[in-house]
Amino acid sequence: MRQRWLRLRETFWFVPAVLGVVALLVAQALVRLDRALLDRGVVIGDSLLYHVGASGSRDILGAIGGSMLGVAATSFSITISVLATTSSTYGPRLVRNFMADRGNQVVLGIFGATFLYSLTVLRSIRSLDADGDTFVPDIAVNVAVLLAVVDVGVLVYFIHHIAQSVQVGTLSARVRQELRDAVDLLHPEDPPTGLADVGEATLPPRRATVRATRAGVVLGIDDAAAVALATRHDLTLVLRCRPGDHVLDGDPVVDIHGGAEPSDVVTTVSELVDLGDERTPRQDILFAVEQLTEIAVRALSTGTNDPYTARNAFDDLSSELARLASRPTPPAVRTVDGRPRLVTTHVHVTECVDHVLDAVRLYAMSSPLVVRAGIRAAERIGTATTSPDVASRVSVHLARLAETCERDMTDPSGRADCIAAAAEADERIRHHAHAVGG
Repeated sequence: MRQRWLRLRETFWFVPAVLGVVALLVAQALVRLDRALLDRGVVIGDSLLYHVGASGSRDILGAIGGSMLGVAATSFSITISVLATTSSTYGPRLVRNFMADRGNQVVLGIFGATFLYSLTVLRSIRSLDADGDTFVPDIAVNVAVLLAVVDVGVLVYFIHHIAQSVQVGTLSARVRQELRDAVDLLHPEDPPTGLADVGEATLPPRRATVRATRAGVVLGIDDAAAVALATRHDLTLVLRCRPGDHVLDGDPVVDIHGGAEPSDVVTTVSELVDLGDERTPRQDILFAVEQLTEIAVRALSTGTNDPYTARNAFDDLSSELARLASRPTPPAVRTVDGRPRLVTTHVHVTECVDHVLDAVRLYAMSSPLVVRAGIRAAERIGTATTSPDVASRVSVHLARLAETCERDMTDPSGRADCIAAAAEADERIRHHAHAVGG
């Protein structure tokens, strides 16, 4: 349920829809307030608010509503143009960041809400020529004028925001923050209690297998609800997939071990695995790594040829992967009172290292600047980890980088510098591993 709520918040229409409903309710409430004050003989138009009559109020509300609808359409067109440019330059997966950007959602929501508010108030105005009754909601009309003033400021903010958000530094920083959040969520500095390493031999017998009800990508798994459910029914749930995996209709996703009648909870267990059409970085560390890597790889293409963007992307990757490497990988089993309840699979830092440093080796040989950034990333990861396996894996990649530089890099001075830098980085990593090991 939490995953679905987070996914709903990231949709482009949700915030504008909420603001539109709020605008309709506020308009109705203010019109009723105006009517109630008029019925009681309270006149506030001459002292606190401007009173321009029925004809003037209609003109004001019509001008505000029409202009806000035009501004909203223009803003939407600008957003679509930015999405197209970003998709072609930095990768289609970054479009999700624009769609989930709260600033864009709020801006378009405010413009649309102002239009709906003005339209609702406009229809409540009654003049003597219409049906013999005169009613002008002065409070609601003045609030509409105030909203128009606010909308001018929102428009200035939107122009600044959209110009800033298309910059590669902003895009990279946003993805880096998503990677940081995923690392903190899945690999916390202080792991929660109730984690252990339990072998398959110690698990209860398998009773049932929960299968995917549709084809799609695993977006996330509600660990807390799974542990609570398994504890309540005396089960052990073994996840057969992890966030980011693609499954087909009918593929096994969860094995149910133990319990007398596990078939009673099969439907409930299946609801704990959230399936969607595209990956998100919330519980998928590798997806955030792939996004930053894609920015670097596209920057190195012949059509873009921007090695500085690629260098910055690898630097961003190195800062977050070094944090990931410095933290222990949580054990795969969640226990309650010493009994295994949930068995999961985590993304290991070596998978991320393979993805990043393979990209450097395959795509960056034409730019010594980017290769040195990849070597710097390898050194940061290798000197931050306390795992011999991670350090050894980084050393393997450095050796491959040096070999590829010797074979494929055409710039003689750049080739020599990169080979020397790889050797120095490997020496520092080995010295760090020896110091940590003892």
